[in-house]
Amino acid sequence: MLIWENNDDIRYIRCMNNRHVIQQELDGCREERRPYVFVTPTMREIVQLNRILVPVTMLEEEVYKAEICTYLARKTGARIILMKAKDYGSHATQNTNRIITHIQSVAEKSGTPISYEVIEAYKNSFKLYREAVERQSETGHQLLVLTASREYGLDDILFGPPERHAIQRSQVPVMLINPRSDLFSLCD
Repeated sequence: MLIWENNDDIRYIRCMNNRHVIQQELDGCREERRPYVFVTPTMREIVQLNRILVPVTMLEEEVYKAEICTYLARKTGARIILMKAKDYGSHATQNTNRIITHIQSVAEKSGTPISYEVIEAYKNSFKLYREAVERQSETGHQLLVLTASREYGLDDILFGPPERHAIQRSQVPVMLINPRSDLFSLCD
């Protein structure tokens, strides 16, 4: 499915597109140290990875996605699409700029050009994952990279975390990264 040097570096989760099953898998990955990719029967398989969509919200942990996306882009030649949340504050912009700095730094050090673009989202950080799924045909991405919720708040408990809703609605595989530094392992 994905071009990955070592299958131990990533966990693939094939499951039914059912909210209870997806939630069980998400709960089981809370302590996962490596990125994990959800694939449901309703998703298109990745034949060739050309475009990676990375929604960037106001949360600080969004920057962790830079490592994984840069690695994937270097290995596959895929273009990284950063979808910046339309927030009133400057946090989403700062996170986007930090990711761009990382991409440029890795490209310069490795001598490998990494293609990226930034698109402005129509929605704020709280609804960005939903917009990312809704705009799949427009952006043409084959992989959606999200950050898993650190903790479940009351709304996540009642209605489900945003990453579960994205997995349920997505037509392409969804890669999740745990945001906590003690659970994050670098692949680059």
